[in-house]
Amino acid sequence: QVQLVELGGGLVQAGGSLRLDCAASGDTFSGYSMGWFRQAPGKEREFVSALSRSGGSTYYADSAKGRFTISRDNAKNTVYLQMNRMKPEDTAVYYCAAAKSPYSGTVYVTDTRYDSWGQGTQVTVSS
Repeated sequence: QVQLVELGGGLVQAGGSLRLDCAASGDTFSGYSMGWFRQAPGKEREFVSALSRSGGSTYYADSAKGRFTISRDNAKNTVYLQMNRMKPEDTAVYYCAAAKSPYSGTVYVTDTRYDSWGQGTQVTVSS
């Protein structure tokens, strides 16, 4: 199992930008497909973005496409979520997740596919 820790959450004004980092340890990072999910108060956890083991394939929820960018640096055991032009509806606790995968180019969009989760980091977007 891989352990994940999210960093970089905080308060940002609508239209602004924020980058989340997810640091991995305990297992070979390059063996995992990665994803970001979020959960707003009183709502179900939802998919935001996913990235393949190689970093060559990405996928975004409609709410994130065009504004968010997921990336990874396997040498640093870190996955990133760059969020631009943020909106109040982006307010949520954001979770980094890892899915052990034999496929270098596959992404996963359902939370049940993921094996490990970070503790979450709060992102608040003010109007």
